[in-house]
Amino acid sequence: MALKGVFRGVIMGAPGSGKGTVSSRIAQSFGLKHLSSGDMLRANIEAKTDLGLLMKSCIDQGQLVPDDVISRLILTSLRKMNQSSWLIDGFPRTVAQAEALDSMCDVDSVINLDVPFQTIRERLTSRWVHLPSGRVYNIDFNPPKKLGLDDVTGEPLVQRDDDSPETVTRRLKDYERQTQPVLEYYRSKGVLETFTGTETNKIWPHVHAFLSKKIPGNQQAREA
Repeated sequence: MALKGVFRGVIMGAPGSGKGTVSSRIAQSFGLKHLSSGDMLRANIEAKTDLGLLMKSCIDQGQLVPDDVISRLILTSLRKMNQSSWLIDGFPRTVAQAEALDSMCDVDSVINLDVPFQTIRERLTSRWVHLPSGRVYNIDFNPPKKLGLDDVTGEPLVQRDDDSPETVTRRLKDYERQTQPVLEYYRSKGVLETFTGTETNKIWPHVHAFLSKKIPGNQQAREA
């Protein structure tokens, strides 16, 4: 159900597409609440909630978290924000999850970041992380001040196992196979907007311009 004056958005994009950066800019520019399914999942596992324990059990056994379980987790959080405008990333990842979201509310827009896989491979294999804080660096365009060390703490940076070239290629293929039906689902509903490019800073102004026309009260939005 649509709610006057409230915007509900979904952002989609492969790992390394710049989704996190664009999401934070959208939230900051338009005053939206930004929800990450990954953050919610980790928080519930750490808090050892009933859902968190169930999801941890699936993950520990190498299984995907069932659609109904992850949907229950996300929709429970969204119901608490029924008067707020929000943007969610990492959900939905299957058509069943998209249908579950539709059963609760209408999605106004789905932002799809279409970045060539070759560009993403180059980004991710150049990515280094400070694990305690989650700060991410890229040797090509966002390097640390001192090679191999975190800018804030001076602690060593590491490269995640899933950022190796072979793993990145597999992750991208998995993403494409899993999410293509979801993109088609939202395209058929007329709410999918795709932004194609190789640089986040060049894609962002187009996303900002589009949302400036879509989000209620956008006259308050800061310039891109």
